[in-house]
Amino acid sequence: MSQLLLRNDTALVTGAAQGIGQAIARAIGEEGGKVLAVDRNDFDLSLPGSALSLVETAIKKLRKISIFVHAASPPRQEGQNALAVTEAQWREMLEVNLNSGFLIAQAIGNHMRDKKIPGRILFVTSLHAESPRNLPHYSASKAGQTMVMKELARALGPSGIRVNAIAPGAIPGAGFKGSPDLVEKIALKRLGKPADIAPMAVAILSGKYGAYMTGSTVVVDGGIALYNWLEASE
Repeated sequence: MSQLLLRNDTALVTGAAQGIGQAIARAIGEEGGKVLAVDRNDFDLSLPGSALSLVETAIKKLRKISIFVHAASPPRQEGQNALAVTEAQWREMLEVNLNSGFLIAQAIGNHMRDKKIPGRILFVTSLHAESPRNLPHYSASKAGQTMVMKELARALGPSGIRVNAIAPGAIPGAGFKGSPDLVEKIALKRLGKPADIAPMAVAILSGKYGAYMTGSTVVVDGGIALYNWLEASE
């Protein structure tokens, strides 16, 4: 019988009602972890004070938190370039993805440090943290998450707390569907699924596979980043 990788862990996972967040929450549970899975219906992270309220509630329910995964992200409308995004959309995206992600991770990081928990924090970012996508609010928030991840990794590393990110490729959901043309640009010739991301997330979070890993982003994209948009179509 295989050893459960996260059998002594207690985890808070945001954005867990569907998609990648749901898949990661389930995978943590399957590996023996106790999971508090939350989504917008539980806590609207775009509202002032909701981030720290969530941390307070999570600590009360779990008593201690050894894993935090931030997968929450508002729905988005594909193809909104930098001239089309509204102020309300900009503010909501950055509030949920970046501001709340930082505040929750900061508070939980302090909780882990104070309780001497060898914790792990994982941000679900994006390939578009480094390349534009005609979704400036989304790309900017993911770029910000990447730097927050690195800053937290530096600050929490001396306490044995690891902070990393996982960058999925083309995974349908949250307003994104994908197209046959896009599939042709993916080396593995298919769109991804949440189930493609969750096992790698578990590996990063586990002591068996990720013990010496912090401040890093792992790309799981089927090879779409290998595509050079400047190349002529074949």
